[in-house]
Amino acid sequence: MFVESSNLEEANFRGAYLERADFRGTFLQGVNFKAALLLNANLQDANLSSADFRYANLTGANLTGANIHGALFQGANLQGVNLKKAYNLSLFQLSEAKTLYDAKLDKELLVPLKENCPALFEVPK
Repeated sequence: MFVESSNLEEANFRGAYLERADFRGTFLQGVNFKAALLLNANLQDANLSSADFRYANLTGANLTGANIHGALFQGANLQGVNLKKAYNLSLFQLSEAKTLYDAKLDKELLVPLKENCPALFEVPK
């Protein structure tokens, strides 16, 4: 699936199978990705403001440079996700994830998360 640079504001992908989907530079504000399978998806430079990723599986996804303001990650699998240079991302958002094992994070997020939420970085069961 390739939708680079599209406008999908408030689209509903709840529970969708989107493995390797290419959403580079796409406007995805308010999109529902709840319980979606986004394995190795490319969300680089996307606007993910207020997107709902609760209980989604983003294993290996690329969110480099994405705007993640207000996105929800409660129970999300963020194993191996690349969040380098993602902006408007808070410690609280990431602390609600199921796992951050092998995730790539900027140092200002990585250090406090490892100190305050070390279980997020353990090998998932």
